[in-house]
Amino acid sequence: MNKERGQASIELVAAMPALLLAGLVAMQLLAAGYALTVADGAAEAGALALAGGQGAAPAARAALPGWAREDARVRVDGGRVTVTVPPPSLIPAVGERLAISSSAMARPPR
Repeated sequence: MNKERGQASIELVAAMPALLLAGLVAMQLLAAGYALTVADGAAEAGALALAGGQGAAPAARAALPGWAREDARVRVDGGRVTVTVPPPSLIPAVGERLAISSSAMARPPR
């Protein structure tokens, strides 16, 4: 009976790394989803600025939150504005691998 008493504690300690890893993966997926929302909004802002005859890249960068502004890449090709944002991550290499891109199109004024 005494031997079985500590068994649950040992199993919990043994399972802790797997639980922490699962939590980290879940949080990283949530951060990637948030980065998609941020990239969508910035691409749309850039396309609207382009349609209004203003600079698309500055408008897209202005629509990004502070954490994403520095690492984001904005590309304007004709009427297409593409914004790529790496999600926040505890491990920078993982964030770069999960970078999210979103595009929006507008017809530039004539």
